[in-house]
Amino acid sequence: MNTKSIIHVGIALILLGIVAFTYQAGSDTRAENAVDIGPVLARVDIRKPTSISPVLGGIALVGGIVLVAVGMKKSSQ
Repeated sequence: MNTKSIIHVGIALILLGIVAFTYQAGSDTRAENAVDIGPVLARVDIRKPTSISPVLGGIALVGGIVLVAVGMKKSSQ
């Protein structure tokens, strides 16, 4: 990999890390049959939150900073 591509990948990882930290968790909703007695049918909506782990965002952010630093150091030599 040349130095420009290392820097570009590092910048992309930094942006991905920032997005992972600022991403608000959404929720996945699914309906489930709770009671089914003859003509009576009761349903329950179950919400399961989806989110990106802050640890993964931190790893992406630190990895991006390291790649940018390495790319800058190689380009200055």
